Amino acid sequence: MCGIVAYIGHREAYPIIIKGLKRLEYRGYDSAGIALLNGGLKVYKKKGKVADLEESLSGKNFHANIGIGHTRWATHGEPSDVNAHPQTSAGGKLAIIHNGIIENYSQLKQELITKGYKFNSETDTEVLLNFIEDIQKNNNCSLEEAVRIALKRVVGAYVIVLIDQDHPDTLIAARKGSPLVIGVGKGEHFLASDASPIVEYTKEVVYVNDYELAIIKADELILKNLGNDKLTPYITKLDMELAAIEKGGYDHFMLKEIFEQPNTIYDCLRGRLDVDAGTITMKGIEEYAEQIMNANRIVMVACGTSWHAGLVAEYIFEELCRINVEVEYASEFRYRNPVINKGDLIIAISQSGETADTLVAIENAKSKGAIILGVVNVVGSSIARVSHGGAYTHAGPEIGVASTKAFTAQLAVLTMIALKIARKKGTIDEERYHHLLEELHAVPGKVFKLLESIDHIKELAEKYKDARDFLYLGRGYNFPVALEGALKLKEISYIHAEGYPAAEMKHGPIALVDDNLPVVFVATKDSHYQKVLSNMQEIKARKGKLIAIVTEGDDSTIDLCNDVMIVPAADEIVAPMLSVIPLQLLAYYIGIAKNYDVDKPRNLAKSVTVE
Repeated sequence: MCGIVAYIGHREAYPIIIKGLKRLEYRGYDSAGIALLNGGLKVYKKKGKVADLEESLSGKNFHANIGIGHTRWATHGEPSDVNAHPQTSAGGKLAIIHNGIIENYSQLKQELITKGYKFNSETDTEVLLNFIEDIQKNNNCSLEEAVRIALKRVVGAYVIVLIDQDHPDTLIAARKGSPLVIGVGKGEHFLASDASPIVEYTKEVVYVNDYELAIIKADELILKNLGNDKLTPYITKLDMELAAIEKGGYDHFMLKEIFEQPNTIYDCLRGRLDVDAGTITMKGIEEYAEQIMNANRIVMVACGTSWHAGLVAEYIFEELCRINVEVEYASEFRYRNPVINKGDLIIAISQSGETADTLVAIENAKSKGAIILGVVNVVGSSIARVSHGGAYTHAGPEIGVASTKAFTAQLAVLTMIALKIARKKGTIDEERYHHLLEELHAVPGKVFKLLESIDHIKELAEKYKDARDFLYLGRGYNFPVALEGALKLKEISYIHAEGYPAAEMKHGPIALVDDNLPVVFVATKDSHYQKVLSNMQEIKARKGKLIAIVTEGDDSTIDLCNDVMIVPAADEIVAPMLSVIPLQLLAYYIGIAKNYDVDKPRNLAKSVTVE
């Protein structure tokens, strides 16, 4: 949550920071602000989106070669000009941007109030900054030292970047639990929450680790730990192109990312899946293949859409590998004192690789001797670095807040892992193994075909846009797809939607059914198909509006429904990668029909880096 950008060097800071904030706006868009140093500290803040800030500053002169910027997802204090970042210190010489939550801010605030400090905002960030200023003043020390002392008292998660009017050639940054990337240029440095604001200027970056402090000048980068020991910055090359973070002619990032899925799934399989040779090559998995095979159980931890991918993977792993799988919400897993034994296998699933709850969950499990495998999209992310092994999804940057292509890429990776382990373990026969390789290899082409004809989904969106509620139902592999479809609709259209196992319908949800309720069945031809048809008949008998995802050529189901969305035939193990796409499109087009900003839905942010 929240996006931070900073620059120091020979260029004009303002345009770099504003452009960077626009690229990070998917992380939060309640308010935005910048602070620049040029003969004094100048701070500009505005409730609303980055464009609102930019418009309010039109015509002003912003000459400065150092500055910081922030786009906010509100935690402490409602969205407002006053609560927007950067926050300034009581003395007026320091400014800070912050991504995270300071859990003991209330205690710190009371201490400062007794010393005479007054606060303008409701934020924990202003408290942290004045705490730092107070330490600096009372200890007669440098800002760097004051930050180091303060952070030893702070409880919570943070990335902070500070500028000091008295030292206009230096940025101070620190991280714990939230991401920070530093781009290294020639006589300049770029700081950001992720690499998207940086890639235009440099491909050389340093990923700052937890409990590290960075002292940044135009031509110098010093990394230290909180004990004041110098560290060697590890420079890596970005594997990202500028075109990947632009809309490329699409109206919205969400639509672009839905249509990228034939390519992103292909990229995920490329170099790994070899149908002709009958092999799957995944070096980050092979090293731990024996441990996976011999595991008594696998625990998958994730949040949101990634949790739904884990639910699909639970079916796949248990069927193919015959290993007990549990899928946990990371936010619950981390707090409930779970039983973790040495050698237990934990698979962490996350698009960003920075999801706070997932990260803490695997750190706790790792400390108890568990083996951690990560399935993440962002190279160099925190979860990737904490994990023993795993696999990247190679889906490319996902900018739309509602996740789409990450879900199908995660399923592709998890399916390959299951197939690889099942064959090695001998729990799948060769004929079935090779059939599933061919089915998986065919998915990108089938997705491409599916996306060629979507006009009927636009028509459905217009037809159902005014519905107050939706019910999504599925069985087996299609149950998690129903959950994902309901989540997408809630996120994008603000229509209340619930996903349920179709058989559970009679245990409560059927009471909601009337002639106004759209009920979406994921009813592709699989081992549960006949049971799902019976459930559909039960809805029809109660005059519910039947919408179904059906397999191409399934005329009997088509005749039963009010409306259908057709997908190509596929084995039930890979079918979720196809059946989810019409649901993504339905949510998108309903959001558009209701005139909502589908890339920036209200109250949401892309990368949940706070609890």
